[in-house]
Amino acid sequence: MLGIIVLIVYAALMIGATAVFTKRTHDAESFHVADRRIGTGVAAMSIAATWIWAPSLFVSAEKAYTSGIPGIFWFLVPNVLCLLIFIPFAKRMRAKYPEGITLSGYMAEAYQSRKVQGAYSFQLSALSVLSTSVQLLAGGKLLPAITGMPFWGVTIILAVVAYSYSCLSGLRASVTTDVVQLAIILIGCAILVPWTLTRAGGMGAMVAGLGGATGDYTSLVSEAGLAVFLGFGLPTAIGLISGPFGDQCFWQRVFSIRKDRLGRSFCIGALLFALVPLSMSLLGFAAAGTGFAAADPGMVNVELIGSLLPDWAMAPLLLMVLSGLLSTVDSNLCAAASLTTDWEMTGKLDSVRKLRLSRFVMVLMLMASILIANLPGLTVTHLFLFYGTLRASTLLPTVLTLLGRRLSANGIFAGIVTSLCVGLPVFAIGNIFNLAVYKTAGSLLTVLSSGAVAFLFSRKEAAA
Repeated sequence: MLGIIVLIVYAALMIGATAVFTKRTHDAESFHVADRRIGTGVAAMSIAATWIWAPSLFVSAEKAYTSGIPGIFWFLVPNVLCLLIFIPFAKRMRAKYPEGITLSGYMAEAYQSRKVQGAYSFQLSALSVLSTSVQLLAGGKLLPAITGMPFWGVTIILAVVAYSYSCLSGLRASVTTDVVQLAIILIGCAILVPWTLTRAGGMGAMVAGLGGATGDYTSLVSEAGLAVFLGFGLPTAIGLISGPFGDQCFWQRVFSIRKDRLGRSFCIGALLFALVPLSMSLLGFAAAGTGFAAADPGMVNVELIGSLLPDWAMAPLLLMVLSGLLSTVDSNLCAAASLTTDWEMTGKLDSVRKLRLSRFVMVLMLMASILIANLPGLTVTHLFLFYGTLRASTLLPTVLTLLGRRLSANGIFAGIVTSLCVGLPVFAIGNIFNLAVYKTAGSLLTVLSSGAVAFLFSRKEAAA
């Protein structure tokens, strides 16, 4: 009953915030880029909330619990660095393509190629679907135990809640609710984490768990630490550093934030984001330090709070989880909808039909995500690593183009196809069978092959 009440309260908060602070949008540009007038504070909170996906809430605690210091280091540091590294490229994009909406649109204009646009649109669309699937999967693992509802029912309800406010005013709704969601998450961390640590034995319990549940993971350069780097750290770092570059959620914000506020918005957003996985990792360390035996290491923070705090403490925790999950889902909905602006047919439609098409795409994306989330045997960590690597397939062509290196359209297309057909399958094999060498090789092949093939192909065409 508690879980159902929290779901209702959460939905009411998000829809209410959207209704009070935004108006139903009837203009496509306002729907997709909020008239390009988002300010620093709101933008920073939106960036942080969008980046707080399911892994930030669960994987950070899991890696601290299972892999100690190396585990949380290789999750937290790349997560923060990627947003900072992205800043100069965000500024270049805004200067080169001031009236843009999508990354795929920029690449299509830069190379006058529908083929390049198609490759980018595929990658960005697939990422939106898989990223949403992760959020629904994570919510579906936690909420059934609290609400008594079936897994598939929870995934559908979460999708409906996210759509209910995102469809009203698009990016404005996403950014507005991001502010509320981040506030809920930070307040929840400030209350629940110190309270749980106190019940677990204070700082002593946390320090005792710095080496993880086995105590072997106290150093980044030890044998155990290097194993974490090869099996988790390197593929995670590649996926995360590539993250904003291959994610339409962030390019959409680049085109929506006031031009003179881009740098500070992403910088503050990175710092706000860091507070969340860092807080959750403290619970993982405390669980390891007290010898807590988690039934599911991927939910160790939830299990620890449930075992040490009163039952009602699950209410704020559930609000935090919902905020973290759906802040990414609503951003993905807006990102997927914005990709419709690349379609040639869209230019022939009036504003009403353009928005109708955008909302229809939102529904299709949610349907695909629900189906994937309900596939048996999937885990949050595996799916997170897989789509994190998918983002890397367009990293180097995007960066090289923004830096002024002229590639050929055929070269870019060949590079991305090579990356997806060679690198991604190798990584998938390593992920499925937990083979560190294959994970590492797959990650490197994915990120490097697209750039190398695009560069060599372009040189060959130029010489011909």
